[in-house]
Amino acid sequence: MNPTWPNGHQFAFTFCDDTDFATRANVAPVYDLLARLRFRTTKLVWLFADETADPALGETCAQTEYLAWVLALKQRGFEIGLHNVAPHTSPRARVQAGLARFQELFGQPPSVHCNHGFCRDNLYWGEARLSGWRRALFNLYSGGNRRAIARGHEPNSPEFWGDLAVEQVRYVRNFAFDQVNTLRACPQMPYHDASKPYVNFWFAATNASTPKYFRQNFSRPKIDALIAAGGLCIAYVHFGAGFYRDGRIDEYFREMIEYLAQQNGWFAPVSEILDHLRQGGDQQARRITPWERQALELRWLTGKFGKKMGI
Repeated sequence: MNPTWPNGHQFAFTFCDDTDFATRANVAPVYDLLARLRFRTTKLVWLFADETADPALGETCAQTEYLAWVLALKQRGFEIGLHNVAPHTSPRARVQAGLARFQELFGQPPSVHCNHGFCRDNLYWGEARLSGWRRALFNLYSGGNRRAIARGHEPNSPEFWGDLAVEQVRYVRNFAFDQVNTLRACPQMPYHDASKPYVNFWFAATNASTPKYFRQNFSRPKIDALIAAGGLCIAYVHFGAGFYRDGRIDEYFREMIEYLAQQNGWFAPVSEILDHLRQGGDQQARRITPWERQALELRWLTGKFGKKMGI
């Protein structure tokens, strides 16, 4: 059964913007367009720079002009979320400092967190995203190179911060699908997984990570189907990965979001939409069952490695 969206809206749509590659110069024009079209979406940030990181990874809140722009985004109604506290692995002390800095800058803890790349302070990432024989399948088809990249949930690790995540973070992203209707791909979200106790609630997303994947997964017929189903799309993007280039916003992206803006959609930030789906339900009420978890994991693996698996 599909949810009822606020104020008579037919469907819900938002972006969760991964901060990889993002600078004020290459993403501010995208946000100006979103604001003009009355989208309120979620922008992830890093708090600290890392002297060992490639500057091409993107800017951080340690840079004065970028921080001022992010703060202005928040004033315009955009949500600010966390993409780990820094571009590279952080020990517990730096994570603690980063969470305190987030609170200081934005007036509240991060409601949304998304793991970054190969950071060892990630929560339940790499093979830890999966359970049972699905974990072995993941390691087989990923070449095993993402096997032990997450220690943020391991109490004996120097990168452990799971207890802080439970205290401060409501929602953590897990699987991304190529289906526009994210809620159809993961109808349980936001869900609590008792086997992963350091995350309060998980959510899924739709893959729109680059202009290529946005073109692949979004079209007018697919958007029309989302609307007809009364569904929800949480599009996971990297706006810094070419959505604005050579002084212009990608034309296909502009066309699609202008079309979306003309529809009767609820364009709210990630945590606001997930709060609505929960409607006050606690962890017990939103707990995923082992069978549901298995089906979700297999659905994701099939989408990610289907060709390699001969499916």
